[in-house]
Amino acid sequence: MHAPEIYDYAIVRVVPRVEREEFINAGAIVSCQRTGFLRAAMALDEARLRALDPRADLDTVRRHLGAIVAICAGEPGCGPIAQLPYRARFHWLTARRSGVIQTSPVHTGRCTDAAAALEHILDRMVRPLP
Repeated sequence: MHAPEIYDYAIVRVVPRVEREEFINAGAIVSCQRTGFLRAAMALDEARLRALDPRADLDTVRRHLGAIVAICAGEPGCGPIAQLPYRARFHWLTARRSGVIQTSPVHTGRCTDAAAALEHILDRMVRPLP
C-alpha cells in the first residue's frame, strides 16, 4: 500500500442566476501535486438545476462542464489553457469567477488513490443522496 498523498480539490458549481447566488454542485476537480494527477468529473443533476432556474441553458452548461474535464485532461483542442502545466491548469480552473460556472474554495485532503478520492468527493458532495 502506498503512503498517503496530499491532494487539493474544488467543487464545481452551477449558478444559473448569479444575482441570486443559488447554486448546485455539479462536479469536482482533484489535483495531486506530487503524482501529477489532475482530473475533473461531473455529475450534473439537471432536474435540480431546472428547479433553480427553469430557463437554464442546459446545452451551454453541459458544454462548459465538459470543457473543464477536457482542460484537466490536457486535450489539444481546448486551446492554450489545456497546454499549461497541470498545476497552472488547476489554479486557472479554480480561480474566483462570477459566472454561471464557479468553483468552491480549494480544500486539501490525503489519499492513497486520487481517482478514488475524486469518486468519493462526487458521492459525498455532488451526487444525490441515496
